[in-house]
Amino acid sequence: MKTPRARGRFRVPEEPYKINERITAREVRLVGDNVEPGVFEIGKARAMAEAQSLDLVEIAPTATPPVCKIVDYSKFKYEQKKKQKEIKAKAQKVVIKEIRFGPNTDDHDFDFKLKHAMNFLKEGSKVKAYVHFVGRTIVFKERGVDLLNRFSDALSEYGKVEMEPKLEGKRMTIILAPLPPKK
Repeated sequence: MKTPRARGRFRVPEEPYKINERITAREVRLVGDNVEPGVFEIGKARAMAEAQSLDLVEIAPTATPPVCKIVDYSKFKYEQKKKQKEIKAKAQKVVIKEIRFGPNTDDHDFDFKLKHAMNFLKEGSKVKAYVHFVGRTIVFKERGVDLLNRFSDALSEYGKVEMEPKLEGKRMTIILAPLPPKK
């Protein structure tokens, strides 16, 4: 009986920061809470970190000389991950709601879809409205442009046009973004 072979080798993720002996610069600028700021030779900086039982971490490798901090590396990594999570949580997620029309959409259907679009824009979502041309209805392109322009004009107090009506294949599309809240 054959034993399954490992498909790939496990790779250890590379550390994002250089620490202690991995720092190659001759001189470094030290910053931090428990150290006097200044430019020191790498040996002296490592000795200062070792004396405090902490790590020397290179936080700005592109600076001249590179900027280092004396901290507990595992705690430093944890705080960096925490900051990244906070930034990600604060980032706004853009939601795009789609509304479909035909080139011969009736007034009642238009009004019904217009109300939905108003609600979407009030919520803060973007609205992508499109006219789908089926078969020979592609000859009525001007009807599609008129319909989408009428749609954007009716929603002018709730949102602004982000992308003018544009024909892509059998779809003519317009995108509306919500207006910023009034103060």
